[in-house]
Amino acid sequence: MITVAIAEDHQSLIDGVTLLLKYEEEISVIGMANDGEALLDIIRRKQPMVVLTDIRMPKIDGIAATSIIKKEYPHIKVIAFSMFDQEEAIRQMFEAGASGYLLKNSPLEEVLIAIQEVVKGNTYYDEAIDISSILPTTGHKTKKQLLSKSERQILTLIGQGKSSSEIAAIRFNSVSTIETHRKNIIRKLGLKGKGELLRYAIEKKYDFE
Repeated sequence: MITVAIAEDHQSLIDGVTLLLKYEEEISVIGMANDGEALLDIIRRKQPMVVLTDIRMPKIDGIAATSIIKKEYPHIKVIAFSMFDQEEAIRQMFEAGASGYLLKNSPLEEVLIAIQEVVKGNTYYDEAIDISSILPTTGHKTKKQLLSKSERQILTLIGQGKSSSEIAAIRFNSVSTIETHRKNIIRKLGLKGKGELLRYAIEKKYDFE
């Protein structure tokens, strides 16, 4: 079970994310906070596996809260959930120890994928963010390294000619989750659409297994 705490000063957004996660059997929301101080209290009492936090919050902002969380509980994964896409804010969150960064206009389905990915030890960032220009110290990665383990597995299945519905059944995901993964793979690999993705997957099928 993946335990999650959410920190956001707009309760309606917390309610929306909580509703999304309510039907995921492997995820449980164990704490909700409207400011950074309340978030740290939840962390210290319940120690969730993943924290989804806004950056601009009363009392203690998300950057400071993330630094404290990672110092006290290095194993806890933090995902920024913000309306700010400025490079400095993104850089500061990653320097504080965040494993992911999502914009609030992202599909809620992407929140679920981000949680699943950071728990596996991967990083996850919104498709609207060019992380390479913000964090140049990450160095050059091969196309294989750009993809998470889940994305590599899905790419292998695509190369085997599986449809999104077939991949969803194999991985016990929803079709919309697989479609979101497809879009992210296309973006990360710099491809131009599903046709090019399929050709690439067939050519590289064994490289990603």
